[in-house]
Amino acid sequence: MVATMEGAHAVVAVLGAVIVIYVWSSVIRTLVVPRGLRSALTGVAQKGTIGLFSLIGGRVRSFEARDRILAWAAPLSILVTLVFWIVGFVLGYSLLLAGVSDESVGTDVREGASALLALTFLGKSRASLTIVDLFAAATGPVVIGLLVGYLPTLYASYSRRETDVTMLEARAGEPNWGPEILARHASIDSLDALDGFFRDWERWAADISESHTNYPVLVHVRSARPLRNWLVGMVSVMDAAALNLALAPSSAPSSARMAVRAGFVCLRDIATTVNIDFDADPDPDGEIQLTYDEFLRAVARLESTGFPMERTAQEAWPHFRGWRVNYEAIAYVLADRIDAVAAPWTGPRRRGDAPIPPRTPRNRLPGGGHGPVGSDRPVDPQPER
Repeated sequence: MVATMEGAHAVVAVLGAVIVIYVWSSVIRTLVVPRGLRSALTGVAQKGTIGLFSLIGGRVRSFEARDRILAWAAPLSILVTLVFWIVGFVLGYSLLLAGVSDESVGTDVREGASALLALTFLGKSRASLTIVDLFAAATGPVVIGLLVGYLPTLYASYSRRETDVTMLEARAGEPNWGPEILARHASIDSLDALDGFFRDWERWAADISESHTNYPVLVHVRSARPLRNWLVGMVSVMDAAALNLALAPSSAPSSARMAVRAGFVCLRDIATTVNIDFDADPDPDGEIQLTYDEFLRAVARLESTGFPMERTAQEAWPHFRGWRVNYEAIAYVLADRIDAVAAPWTGPRRRGDAPIPPRTPRNRLPGGGHGPVGSDRPVDPQPER
């Protein structure tokens, strides 16, 4: 009988040790190692929280109201993850204490929780109990300290991301639309600024690739305004670069090519992290979901602003399609998954939201006049029905 009891205690202690090690692995993978390592425990906590808010938001028809609900999802998922870790540690250390003591289950749980949260010290004089209590007492502050260090890193990455996305409104309207970037630069005779613009977004895409794969919860952190979204901004810049390369290849800045490439590499890195399947080597002659009619409307918008074109729309279409095939499929799936604003050229949404035309400020001049034709007109990127 004694041997049986000792064996049961050993099994309980081993189970407790396994749980503690498993939770520590989740903490280290999430907060310490900058490699975007996956943790099932963290994934359950974050996906469950975000999924719950998505379910609640799905009952709201207004996108603005749904956006206000979804804005809570990602931040709260971090707190839920902390709760999962604390509960896991309490369970693990309680089982360890039960394996080396003869106390009741309730006493072991109270002792494990109190030691972990540094509330009080209930350990007996036996060395085995004291050692477990010491490890539990050290675990709580260390995990809280790591999380405190994690949050500033997270929000610093968010702030860097949103700065450029916010600046994009003046160039691409809101929600952002790629052709509008070229149209506005052409309308104010600043096409020479596109080189620096695309270079900045190449670096931005590299930053997003690094931060959003290491901290995947950032993918779901929403912008401060409902019509603003990091993914929509990225797609609009890639579309602008692809259009520039397709319509005016000799005058397009070399940075346009790099902006497209950095963008789809970033999207592929994120897709790998969040388990979205994609074709790593798409056929440049393959089909895309964006229609030729939508492309023609974009070309008409550019023509109205005097954008210099070296190819007709018919000649440019295969080249534009060859660029867009590299990122369209991933962008559409991801935009739907994070419930991004239904901007033009970002794919359908499962909620059935209709694309929102980009809103741009009127280009007013002193004396009540207006700027060049097309620079102050409402933009309607949708094809004729």
